[in-house]
This record gives sequence, structure tokens and C-alpha cells, in this order.
Amino acid sequence: MTFQTTPQAASAEVGQAITSRKLHPLVDLQCDRTWFEELQNRQTRGGPWDDWTLYQLAMEAEQAKRIESFEQLLCLRSLPSFEPMPHQISTARKVVHEMGGRAILADEVGLGKTIEAGLVLKEYIVRGLARRVLILVPASLVLQWVRELNQKFGISAVAQKKAHTWGYDVVVASIDTAKREPHRELVLNTDYDLIIIDEAHKLKNKKTTNYQFANLLRKKYCLLLTATPIQNDMDELFNLITLLKPGQLGGLSDFAANFVVDKRVPKNEDQLQEALSGVMIRNRRGDGGIHFTKRFVKNIPLTLSEDEKALYDSVTGFVKERYEESGGDLTSMLSLVTLQREVCSSRDAVFLTLVNLFKKTAEDSPMRPRIWELVEKIKNIKANTKAEKAMELVKEMNDKVIIFTEYRATQEYLLQFFRAQNMIAVPYRGGMNRGKKDWMMDLFRGRAQILIATEAGGEGINLQFCHHMINFDLPWNPMRVEQRIGRVHRLGQTEDVKIYNLCTVGTIEEHIVNLLHEKINLFELVIGELDHILERFEKGDGSLEQRLAKVLLESGNDIDLKQKMNHLGSSLSRIREEVITGDQPQPASPDLIVNLDSLGQTVEVQP
Repeated sequence: MTFQTTPQAASAEVGQAITSRKLHPLVDLQCDRTWFEELQNRQTRGGPWDDWTLYQLAMEAEQAKRIESFEQLLCLRSLPSFEPMPHQISTARKVVHEMGGRAILADEVGLGKTIEAGLVLKEYIVRGLARRVLILVPASLVLQWVRELNQKFGISAVAQKKAHTWGYDVVVASIDTAKREPHRELVLNTDYDLIIIDEAHKLKNKKTTNYQFANLLRKKYCLLLTATPIQNDMDELFNLITLLKPGQLGGLSDFAANFVVDKRVPKNEDQLQEALSGVMIRNRRGDGGIHFTKRFVKNIPLTLSEDEKALYDSVTGFVKERYEESGGDLTSMLSLVTLQREVCSSRDAVFLTLVNLFKKTAEDSPMRPRIWELVEKIKNIKANTKAEKAMELVKEMNDKVIIFTEYRATQEYLLQFFRAQNMIAVPYRGGMNRGKKDWMMDLFRGRAQILIATEAGGEGINLQFCHHMINFDLPWNPMRVEQRIGRVHRLGQTEDVKIYNLCTVGTIEEHIVNLLHEKINLFELVIGELDHILERFEKGDGSLEQRLAKVLLESGNDIDLKQKMNHLGSSLSRIREEVITGDQPQPASPDLIVNLDSLGQTVEVQP
């Protein structure tokens, strides 16, 4: 039998040969001949050969699946919309190849823990090792996670809304929703390939329902994301690691005996380093190769109007009287000290606090007339010095800006104030539901020039498209100031960040700004250094906020207040120098025990 030169002719001859039973004498015509019918069908379409273009595509697909080295991440080939940072790729590679898919990602704020988790998730999906995935995050971050996974990783994640949503492959939900019935039973009866828990430090207490719920989840791989795996004591670290990998640190009594001197002070650091090396990764802002744009800080002193200053002085006198009456009981006075801080923010903020205080005070108490005198002074205030300056700054910027305030009443006042000036401002606060938060963020990204956020509302939001920030009032806790700045000064920010601190002269705010800016140079520190400074400063004498309140309440006049604040600032300044230069041994950090130089290698950190 001689075949023709064309595929069509060859195909025809093969068919004739088979039909005439000339190919082989053992061919049995009674056999299943569906293969022959399929062959004839293909012949009518040009022969049994596939299209050459399809063959080339199949070859390319096979080549794309080749693994050049064991450590290679396959998912990097299927991320067309963005390029991860080197430290994020390194982290994902270590989780997959060295940690068996169970790890605490403890990067400092703004370094992209979400991206690292997304890389690990994508890698397991590409390798066929993960299909059913549950991602538990704070309610305000659910849609943000869904967007990130869809847009950057091409992962079809869905936000949990109704009971049937749990049936999807990749579900993002809040842990508060997941732990409630009827959702609880559905979730606990599902075998997940991978579970990711964001803000995992909220699971630090094993007695809470959140911890107990997370401990019952059935999973093969697990990622815990938190910038602060330790906040109070080392038991928190033990709880998180036990949740992730039971037995890694032994039992609680073994852990305490082997590794704990005091709540935050470790011992046997070499052994602790070895135990942590298999479950925790922490990248820091000071590491080489992590590039941030610059930040420029401008402190803007403001002089209160006569009526505003009169109210501040009256409130200060009122608070000190109450402190003397309490016999110097600082604990009971912290809520009243808030009054002084509110006066520096807005009349609306202090008004609400005074009204609530008035309602709680017995009708025959001599405090009631004094409270009402302060309310009457509020009525004399017709303008807000800070708000007018903020408006001036916003007009000069002619760009998007986020304004942070500590008080909801001040937020409401500023919204009305800017709207009266025909400027578009939107709010963002903790009490909003998930949908409204995302709506406000979309409005800010698209139409509004100003976002006015409270402290609670600022958690977890990413605002890289904005590079102007106004601190309308400053928290007394420097870490909260840094967390605010971290909303805009983070990876992905392409512009230098400009920060404006409004402070009223002759009030406690003036001293706070001096303390944060001049004494510890907060705005130039990396967050790890700030952790160390606060830990050493607060050891044994209470928090910085408590000590500030004590100074404020016990100062006889402005000169006395200035002297005491200078003494406080000198202590902070000295500790800052010791931490930065390494003159003295550093104790365990309040946010992560492995910030210690001796344990830095554990988490791939080179400070």
C-alpha cells in the first residue's frame, strides 16, 4: 500500500484499507467500531490531524507548566496586572517551600501582608493544592480583600452575604458573621484547603469566642496576618502559634518555663529563635530594598480666639478641681481629661461630653451648676480656628486630602463646615456598615476632595491615591499617629506624603506636638524603633497617655506644666538615642518579641 503525499489522500487510503480488511487479518468486524465512525467523521473535516495552531498552543501550555527549579513560584506567570515587591515574593516562597503553608505574616504596617497572602493563595490554586478557601477579616475590609484578589490575582473571590455564599470556592467574610448561627455550623462543617485570618492579633486571648471558633476550623493550610502578634505579654504569641501549629512551642507551662522571664521578657533566646523560625516572618521598613517615598511634616501653631481660650481655661480649672476632690485618683480622672482634649478639637465635641456628664450627675450635686457654666461658655463661641485653617490648607493643596480627628462630633461639624463652603467632603468612621464604608471610599476616590476619618474608621484602609493628610487633633499615643500616617505612606504610594499637624498654642496640644516631633522625632522613625522607645519608656510607670494626664493634672501653672513636659520629653529623647545607637540592651518589643536583634534572623530581618 502506497500512501499519497497529502494528508487527505493518505486518510482516504487508510479508510479504504480498513474497509477492505487489508490492514491485518485479525481485524474482527464484530468489534466496537465507534472509533472507525469517529475517524470517518474527522476525514470529512480534512483528516484525523489537529489544527497546527492548536498544536502550537498546546505545546506552549505544556512549556508554561514546566518548573525550572523547586523554589520557583508558578503564580508569578499569571499576574499580568502588577509586579510584587522582592520581599513579598521571598515571603511567599518561604511559606510555601519551608513552612508547609502555615505561617504568621507579621510585617510592619504598610509592607503588603495582603499581597503576600494573595501570592501564597494563588500559588496553591495554580498547583491544584487549594480550592476551598475561607478568608476571615474585619467587616470593614471584606470588599477591599475581594477587590484585591480579583483585580491583582485573578482569583474569583466573593464577599459573604447570604447562606448560599458559603458554597463558593473562595469566600471572604467577617469573623463576627462566620461565628454566628446559622453560618457557624456551615463553616465548621466544611473542610477548607486554606484559611487566611487578617488582623489576627484579635485572636490573642484563647478565652474569647473568636479564638475558640478559629481553633475549631478545619484546614490544611493557614495564614495569620498581624503587625502586632504581641501587644501585652508573651502568652499572646503562644496562643497565636498554638492556633496555627499546635505543639510548636510545647504546652503553656513548658513555654513559660523555657522561654519567659516576665510578661514581655524572653529567655533562652536561641531556642526561642529556632522555634519561631518555622512559623513566623516579619519584614520591617528599615530592611534594604523596601522603598518608600519621603514624608514631609509641618506643624502649624494656631492661636485660639478669646472665647475658645476662655472655654479651655475654664475646662482645665474644672478638671483640676475634680482631680483634687478625688484625692489624686488618676484612674477615675482619665475620662475628664478628655474634656481638655476635646476643647482643642471643637466646641461640638466638648458640648456632647458635658451634656452627658450633666445627665449622669446627681441633681443635688454642686457639680451641676459648674457643668452648666461651661455649657454657657460654649454658646459664646461662633467660629472654629482650626477648621478655618484646615479649609485654607485644603484650598492651597487643590488636591485630595484626608483629615483625621479623634471625635465623632468634630467629624460631623467639619462635614457641615466644608459643605457650607461648597467643598465636597465625605465621612469614614467605625460605626458604618461595610457597604457604606466602601461607598464613601469610592466617593473619595472619584468625586470628593476631602475624607474626614475618625480613629476607628482609619483602621485597615489603604489610601495610596492620596498624599496629603491633616491631623486635626493628635492622639497622645504615638503609635496611633504612626498608624494614621500608614494609611497613605505605604507601598504603592508614588508621591511624597505631606502631613500637617494643627496645634493650639497655650494648650496641652502644643506640648504634645513638641513631644512627638522634637523629642522623639516620631515622623522620621521607622515603626520598629518607635515600638522599642515606648516599651522602655512605659516599663513600670504606666503608659505615656497616663503619664501625660498626670502631668497635666498636677501642674500648678503653665511654667510648671512646661517644666514637667520637658522632663518627660528628655526621658523620651534619651531612650530614643539609646534605642537607635544600641547603647543598651533592648527588652522585648510590645508588638513583637522577635524585634530583638538576637531574634531578627528568625524572621529574615536585617535591621
